[in-house]
Amino acid sequence: MLNPLEQTIISLQLRVNGLPVQEDVPAQMTLLEFLRQRLRLTGAKEGCGSGECGACTVLLDGRPVNACLVLAAEANDAEIRTIEGEARDGRLTPLQQAFIEHGAIQCGFCTSGMVLSAQALLERNPHPGREEIVEAIAGHLCRCTGYVQIVEAIESVAGKGS
Repeated sequence: MLNPLEQTIISLQLRVNGLPVQEDVPAQMTLLEFLRQRLRLTGAKEGCGSGECGACTVLLDGRPVNACLVLAAEANDAEIRTIEGEARDGRLTPLQQAFIEHGAIQCGFCTSGMVLSAQALLERNPHPGREEIVEAIAGHLCRCTGYVQIVEAIESVAGKGS
């Protein structure tokens, strides 16, 4: 016998990277599955599936969330931002450019979530201190950079007032 949630379909209306999206999804579908499978936005990665690594981070109404832990239905009527929506007219944001310039990307697996968490911080506080920056990215695991370059990249943009 099927789980009743597996049979339930939810009608979603939301905005993803500024564009309206309307779609019917299974009630148990996560936001990460919805973004990757239905919308083909693959910037958010599935690293752990349990909210420990931060690779799936997206912005939900401006707040960083682990998309693997949020049901798509919970994003109904919300604004979702993914890394794919950050660059404009083929130009990287100052924060994305700073990540490149500071060597804050290596394998790139954690980068999209890290950039979105940092962007959310800079939108809340354009001039955060090092401690706030470290706290903002605390939910992200990076095995390549050692975090130093990431913090420096964010600081360089924060110093300019992003």
